[in-house]
Parts: sequence; structure tokens; C-alpha cells
Amino acid sequence: MFVITEKPLSISQSVDITHNLIPLHIENTTFEKTTTCYEYIQKITQNPDTLMYGINTGFGALANTAISTQEITQLQVNLLRSHACGIGETVPITIVRLMLLFKIKALLQGYSGVNPETIKQLVFLWNNNFIPVVYTQGSLGASGDLAPLAHLALPLIKEGEVWYNGSITPAQNISQLQPIHLGPKEGLALINGTQFITAYGAFCIEKAKQLWDWANAISALSLDAFDGRIEPFDERIQNIRPHEGQKQAAQAIRTWLQGSTWIQQSKKHVQDPYSFRCIPQVHGATYTAIKHTEEIFTIEINSVSDNPNVFYQDNTVLSGGNFHAQVLALPLDYLSMAMAELANISERRIYLLLSGQRGLPMFLTDSPGLNSGLMIPQYVAAGIVSEIKMMCMPNSVDSIPSSNGQEDHVSMGANGAVKLFRILQNVEKVLAIELFNASQAAFFRKHGNTSPALQKLLSAYREYVPKVEKDRFLHQDLIQSIKFIQNHKPSQFLIG
Repeated sequence: MFVITEKPLSISQSVDITHNLIPLHIENTTFEKTTTCYEYIQKITQNPDTLMYGINTGFGALANTAISTQEITQLQVNLLRSHACGIGETVPITIVRLMLLFKIKALLQGYSGVNPETIKQLVFLWNNNFIPVVYTQGSLGASGDLAPLAHLALPLIKEGEVWYNGSITPAQNISQLQPIHLGPKEGLALINGTQFITAYGAFCIEKAKQLWDWANAISALSLDAFDGRIEPFDERIQNIRPHEGQKQAAQAIRTWLQGSTWIQQSKKHVQDPYSFRCIPQVHGATYTAIKHTEEIFTIEINSVSDNPNVFYQDNTVLSGGNFHAQVLALPLDYLSMAMAELANISERRIYLLLSGQRGLPMFLTDSPGLNSGLMIPQYVAAGIVSEIKMMCMPNSVDSIPSSNGQEDHVSMGANGAVKLFRILQNVEKVLAIELFNASQAAFFRKHGNTSPALQKLLSAYREYVPKVEKDRFLHQDLIQSIKFIQNHKPSQFLIG
């Protein structure tokens, strides 16, 4: 069980809680600010002469339309219903669970005016695995992730859909769900915020860190199998251009190759191509992007991003723009491009391993000509890399006005978040193809051995993908290579 307190959540902690389906618990003392804020909202809404956005007014361009005290509850219900118009693919369940976690965390901070019972019902959904069905398309990344969060909240009023026993079921058919009574501002607090973007971002940041580790491990194997040189990874080179990411990448390659007799053999060539020689510089730049994005998103998941904000201590309700996701949209685009470069440089290493250089046979087959060997997986990698590049147009530079011009600049961060998720899926495929090629190339190194760590990795990998002796159906080999990456962590193969 994980107890949510006022302490900040980390990205890795959040993803771990979600991945392992750990139940949530909130101590009663954690509700103190939320309770006080809710009671304040209840009090001030008794005065119909004071207009407060989203509490007793309409929304967006209807902000100046007054709503009577008797209609406030219906206003909040209507809000959820009208905004739950997302379409597209269903959001992965893990990411929806992150949305729930981050919405709970935000509401608990006591600036949103929601009933503690509403938060408890969100926890009930999590703990009983009634996960709302949310769709990928519908948010502009400003005014909050309105459509996705409306789908997230609908089961609270026993509407919408949930994942139940492995299938999508109307919430009204789930007897365990009991509809709650929405008070003033509650509907708006539930759908206003950046939890769709932050959930995708948090998941992708953790995935990016795993893929970065894999990129280092796989490129070390490729370097060794290609009879590459170790000098570009020397610590002295990194120290005179001391970017942290570059230093970390070089250190990772040195660690993976420790004890290799192949890397220590004398070389006939003076230099390697950039895709090998500049691994620290390219992988290191990606490391920097991951860390920067993680810093931004860690702040965001521990923030309040709905509107208006209730400062009951000051007897004040302020309407602002914390829902605007520009601060997230920019690093999402940055990270998309940075991860694309891991695939871009990986494909070049794949190409070189097949080129018939450094004692390796053309296309890594014993009988090139009769056998095509690993020729076509490089085509697959090249096609995927081209697709990734096309996806790297930054979403954050776009904006289309909405709500009759009231919401006239939006971040498009939601599209950027979903795009990053898809890019990472493709990066994983390219790295899996490089691993496939590098493992095959290693068979042709006749003298000495690679490092103990890489031998351990290869031994485990060959249980998934054996050596290609002659042409065979390679689709399944590539699928197995992807599964290997998904089912293992590079750290488990490191010695000592």
C-alpha cells in the first residue's frame, strides 16, 4: 500500500506504483486543507451576487453567464457530460492509472474546492481496478486536458465507460459504483488540469531512461563486434568537454566493455565512423534532454493546474492560467527529437554491421548471395527511422483558437505527449534490430571474447533469438528481439 501525503511524488515512484498496481491510501490528516477549502466554497456560493468563474458561471466564452444556486450541481454534471467527447485510440490502462494518481495528488493540495469524498471515490476506482476509458484525441493542452479528464471523471457520476475484467463496460452496469453528488466547482476541478499530458510524460520519461540504458548496452556490443576503438570513450576526452550526459554515456560504454579482449586488440584502422566514435556526444545529448524533461514534469505532477484557484486563507478565489501546458509541450518536443536521435544513430550502426567491413561477412551471413542474411531488417529500421523523423515536427509551435476566441492560444501539448509515446515505441524497435544484428555479428568474431557483461547479455538473448544460419522467416526474430528488451533491464547483465 502506498500512502499519499503532502510529500512530493517522483516520476519513477509514480510509475512504479502504477506498474505494480499498489493500492493507495490517504490519511485523514492529509484531507485537512481539502476539507477547509471545500467548506469555504460551500459558504461563498450562498451569495448569488458574487460571480466566480466556473463556480456559478458558465465556462470558456460563457464565463459571464450567471448560474443560479439551484442549478450549480447540474452545471457540474453537464460539464462532465458535454466535455467527454474524446475520440481516437483508447489510452493505455497504465497511463490512465497515472492520470488518476496525479489528479488525486493535485486535488489533495487544497486549492481546488472539491469534496474529500470525491477524492476518496477516485481512490476507490484505483484500488478496485475500475479504470476509466479515456481516448487519445480531444485535448488542446490548454484550459486543461478537458476531454480526456472528462472521460476520467464520468464514472464518478456512474456514466461513461470503465475497464472491468479485461473489457470495456458502461459504468452504469457496475453495481459497485455509486454516483456521487457534485458540489460547486467540482466538475471543473476534475476536468481542468494537465494530468493527461503529465501521465503520458511521466510514463515516457521512465521508458526513455530504460531505452537510453539499452542504447548504451547495444551500441557497446555493436562497437565490439565491429572491431571498434575504445579511445573515443576515454575519460580524459569527456573531462575537457564536461557535459554530464556525455560523461555518463562514455562511462556506460566503458563499463559494458570492461574485460573484453576484442576491444583491446590492436586495430588496423585509425578511426571509427561517427555512429560509433560519437556515441558519448549523441547519447549524452539525449541524456540531458531526459533529465531536463524529468525535472519539469516532477514539478508539474506536484502542482495545482486547475482553475480557478481557491485561497481560502486570504478569502480569495483567483482565476488564472495554470492549466496552460506550454511548459510541458516544449520539453515533450525536445525529448521527442532527442529520442529520435537514438534511433537515427542506431540505424547507422546497423548499416555498418552489414557492410562487409572489419572481417564481418556481407549482410552477416555465411553465404551472401544464396542468402540475403540480415539485409532487409536494415530496410525495416530505415523505414521506422524515417517515420520517427516525420513525427518530430514540434507540436508546441502550433495553436488553434477555441471557445469562440476566449481560449486563443493553446499548447498542443497533449498531441506532443501522445506523439512521444509512439516515437518511443519505434525507438525500441530500432534498438531491437540493432541488437539482432550485433548479436549475429558477434558470432563471426573468432578470436578472444567480448566482455563478461556482454557475454551474459548475449547468452540470455540467444534464448530468444538464435543465430541465423541460413535465410529464415525473420519477422518472428524481430518480435522476439523487441520482447527481450521489454522483458529485461540492462543492469541485470552488468557484472559486479
